Amino acid sequence: MLDPEFVRDSPYGPGGLLLDEITTIDRPAKRIVARMPTSQSLPLTREQRVHPLHHPAHVSGGLMVHMTGMVGFAHFYYIMDYRHADGWIGYGGKIHSARFKSLAPPGEPLHIECICTQERHGPSRVLARYGFTFRQQDRVVYEGDQTAMWVRTTDAQS
Repeated sequence: MLDPEFVRDSPYGPGGLLLDEITTIDRPAKRIVARMPTSQSLPLTREQRVHPLHHPAHVSGGLMVHMTGMVGFAHFYYIMDYRHADGWIGYGGKIHSARFKSLAPPGEPLHIECICTQERHGPSRVLARYGFTFRQQDRVVYEGDQTAMWVRTTDAQS
């Protein structure tokens, strides 16, 4: 179950946050793992024209990229201790690499690991680079290396 304060602070409602549990918070390693339930009713996934051979049902790759932002937000909240309610918001800046290693069929949850590999902090900006690994059961389905810019909007306008 997600902490209600985290859900309230999120820039997305539950239909966009799509997580149901934070399973690991490891501050020294700058690592967080979150769980994402999967079903046929997920955004984009529900619109697939499924064929058992030619186009099997799977969690959309575009949705996985969106989920890097949601787990990146969880990292910013739980590991770096910044709050959207205090004016902080983040945006993806660059996808250095995105590797879709296997289809993720609806049913089993995804476990999404995010590790901050580089960060620079200023008074109203944080630049962070993240490594992501999505696992479904014992199988890696996605690996990504991405940079995000976090901005404190209350300071950015001055």
